[in-house]
Amino acid sequence: MKRRLDSEPQSSHTNKKKRFEELGLNLSSTSDDDVQCNNHITQESSTSESGSDSENEKKPVFGTSRNEASMDSLVEGTSSRYSMYNSVSQKLMAKMGYREGEGLGKFNQGRKDIVETSTQKGRRGLGLTLKGFDRDLNINWQDEPEASAYEQVDWFPECTTRIPDAEELKDWMTVGKRKMVIEDETEFCSEGLLHSVLQCKSVFDELDGEEMRRARTRSNPYETIRGVFFLNRAAVKMANIDHVFDYMFTNPKDSEGKPQMKERDTELLYFADVCAGPGGFSEYVLWKKKWHAKGFGMTLKGPNDFKLEDFYSASSELFEPYYGEGGIDGDGDITRPENITAFRNFVLDNTERKGVHFLMADGGFSVEGQENLQEILSKQLLLCQFLMGLSVVRTGGHFVCKTFDLFTPFSVGLVYLLYCCFERVSLFKPVTSRPANSERYIVCRSLKMGIDDVRDYLFSVNMKLNHLRNSDQDVNLVTPIKVIKEDLEFSEYMIKSNEKNCEFQIKALAKIHAFVQDSMLNEPRQAEIRKQCLKLWGIPDRARVAPSSCDPRYMFFHLIQSTDIDVFSHKPMLLNSSTLEKIKHVLDYRCMVSGSEQKFLLAMGKSQIYTWDGRPSDRWTKLDLKTELPRETLLSVEIVHELKGEGKAQRKISAIHILDALFLNGTDVREQHFNLRIQLAEKFVKAVSKPSRPDMNPIRVKEVYRLEEMEKIFLRLEMKIIKSSGGVPRLSYTGRDDRHFVPTGLYIVKTVNDPWTMGFSKSYNRKFFFNQKKNESTFDIPVESIAPFNVCYCTRLFWKWEDDTQKKQEPGNLSKDDVLSFIHSHNP
Repeated sequence: MKRRLDSEPQSSHTNKKKRFEELGLNLSSTSDDDVQCNNHITQESSTSESGSDSENEKKPVFGTSRNEASMDSLVEGTSSRYSMYNSVSQKLMAKMGYREGEGLGKFNQGRKDIVETSTQKGRRGLGLTLKGFDRDLNINWQDEPEASAYEQVDWFPECTTRIPDAEELKDWMTVGKRKMVIEDETEFCSEGLLHSVLQCKSVFDELDGEEMRRARTRSNPYETIRGVFFLNRAAVKMANIDHVFDYMFTNPKDSEGKPQMKERDTELLYFADVCAGPGGFSEYVLWKKKWHAKGFGMTLKGPNDFKLEDFYSASSELFEPYYGEGGIDGDGDITRPENITAFRNFVLDNTERKGVHFLMADGGFSVEGQENLQEILSKQLLLCQFLMGLSVVRTGGHFVCKTFDLFTPFSVGLVYLLYCCFERVSLFKPVTSRPANSERYIVCRSLKMGIDDVRDYLFSVNMKLNHLRNSDQDVNLVTPIKVIKEDLEFSEYMIKSNEKNCEFQIKALAKIHAFVQDSMLNEPRQAEIRKQCLKLWGIPDRARVAPSSCDPRYMFFHLIQSTDIDVFSHKPMLLNSSTLEKIKHVLDYRCMVSGSEQKFLLAMGKSQIYTWDGRPSDRWTKLDLKTELPRETLLSVEIVHELKGEGKAQRKISAIHILDALFLNGTDVREQHFNLRIQLAEKFVKAVSKPSRPDMNPIRVKEVYRLEEMEKIFLRLEMKIIKSSGGVPRLSYTGRDDRHFVPTGLYIVKTVNDPWTMGFSKSYNRKFFFNQKKNESTFDIPVESIAPFNVCYCTRLFWKWEDDTQKKQEPGNLSKDDVLSFIHSHNP
């Protein structure tokens, strides 16, 4: 009957009145408002109806089929049990013959109770009640601070304690019975807050995971930030942390606040990423720095390995996974001492023994069903990440690592050791970290000198943990509680941070609890907060899209932004007796030893690499070498057959030799000075090199010599036996890395643009630039004197060599003595 009443049009009071009269209701005693409320049976209307019983005793509203007393007693008897229903509904049921305790129907065979409103939630089974979850937590989560994109850093006080040495550390480790309870860890957090947060977590134990996730998504004002165009949310977390800490990771500054590194600098920004699959942290750094950074990574092999193929926004060719002992064939387990040692040696070998500028660690594993013990279960993982930070970060470098709860003295002791080893330390929870979890990040700035003893100590603690792994014994302390407590500033900060995090987490859990119970609740500012945060962090708000594949010819024209390709078909002028005068301004030229035919190389990401000889009639050809380069890279190169050793043991490998650079991972360098282009190319090669992959073809930059120093080249030339050459010695050029190749000649490149030339001032003992048209000179390099790529390429000369450069092979050819004599006579 209620459904029939609800279906009546609300706009026609006359129709409603007629319909009620047909049902035997007398509306003379019922106001229009009473009729209107019948269509909206709510808690508020039932409350107001409960006070109308006295009026019902005086004024009957039903017909004569039931006596008044029985009907009034029915309403009175049912009003307390079914107060959610209004009096009209009760009277309608009485009209149909309902009596309390009796079923409806001719023989009272129907149900005796009113059907209750469904309390079914989400995808729970009908009638399922989760014990303990549906009770009220009695926590006021609604007084939480208003969501904001702006965050502040709270640093530990600066440590004034000296770094502990080996003699002091040898007695710090405490071994005892394995402890698997967290409820009594109240040294660094109040008992009330600790128990409250554990209790709030336990409330969700029986809740369906999907139901929890939906409520969490609706309740978190920062939830819709997600991963933007990166492969996961971790990348945006790193962007968040990097911004809040004034870009100390991607743009490190010196003590005066000036950037330590510039894009024109030849030094790379080296970083490491451990326990970090699939690699979101690294994708952000490489997106931010492009080819000016080189990353080393170690993570556990398996389903959570690095997914470099999913680096859509950055070039994964600039990142080198290394899995510890065994290199690319290792297992990546950071708790194995051999892996820690192998990764450390690998990083130091490839950073000139300095180490990385910063290390990121994001380790974690599933603790489903044991969430409250997460800190205890992950203690060794935390220790090994801290150990890796002290092992590969250079002096003055930084460290960021994910932590969870930090209640136990073991965890706090680890934090204390970092507090001693770095200039400043902070425990920070970014807004991109979901508020209800226990995740925090320890951010450490500027590693001090003299931390070797602490590193060795943590290494020994990890060895001990491995030894005790299958026993009932465990390392319970790495720093004595007395030592921690004596540092009052550290202890107070630690307690304050833990308790603040507990309070924050308790409210967040209570909020999710409320959102589970009421599916109509939502956070209205999610879209606005997302927009504010991304703008503040400098992250474009665009969708994640896989890089599109295209034809190399299209990519080439897209890069050069021109259809004029005549420059690229220009062949070098041969250096002979009739063209020798062109190099009379000796200081204007650089030279490089050639080993093959010059080509253009276009990289479109990974192994999609093509070459072209510059002739308009020829096409781009897929390079048949095993190598990888970042997309949007255009180079002038030679494919050279390098040799190592002599005789039967001699090995040959094809290598890419870079003569000049046009585009480096999308960066246009054509207008830069030739010297700078070569320096940037060397930096680029360092970034893309893979020392752990000896199976890949190497990439090198040609050694460049000043023309006035040509004699240095001839010191590197000698006759060697070349395999498969019939035992006849051939002229060979030996490079910096002890590999040699058969030279075909010498490229001579003009680096100064007309009408400028270079001279040497004997009075000032330095070089200067001279404008031949204006007859002006300057010591500072004029911008207009810089020869861009097209000038260098079109004006280059080639001195073709035979096996013996000291003999004239043909009329017009030049010998070594001819060229050196000319250079000496024109060298100012």
